[in-house]
Amino acid sequence: MKTFAPETEEESGCKALNAQEAGQWRKRNPPVSVWQIVAGQAVAALLVALAAWVLTGNAALGWSAAYGAFAVVAPAALLAYAMVRHKASVHPRAAWAGFFGGEIAKIAFTVALLAAAPRLVAGLHWVALLVGMLVAMKTYWVALWVRPGVRKTV
Repeated sequence: MKTFAPETEEESGCKALNAQEAGQWRKRNPPVSVWQIVAGQAVAALLVALAAWVLTGNAALGWSAAYGAFAVVAPAALLAYAMVRHKASVHPRAAWAGFFGGEIAKIAFTVALLAAAPRLVAGLHWVALLVGMLVAMKTYWVALWVRPGVRKTV
């Protein structure tokens, strides 16, 4: 087994930050709350459902899009809860278990919601449901991209 000597700051190209520099970095890169991302997904879900209903005049399309978005937002909220609950844990294994357990529950909940869709949504339109899901899934990327304090690179 090979062992490597630790790199110096000059070799690695990384500079250790002092307390003041670390504080400035934290100000420039504020943390994003998982609840803000879930709220952004819920707002996008509402907008896509309303747009589907208003643009087509078909309430079933709106409900289908809303249910598709709900099939993403509700499990995401479940995962967010699992992550926040175990975040303050002293043991890294509890945080790890919270994330992976939450992710497994999220996937199972999503599959259950999609399996129940034909029975729960009258006049279900699968394409509208998938569009609702897609918009809700991609919203978190937008939330991360437009958050305050993020430096744009060109």
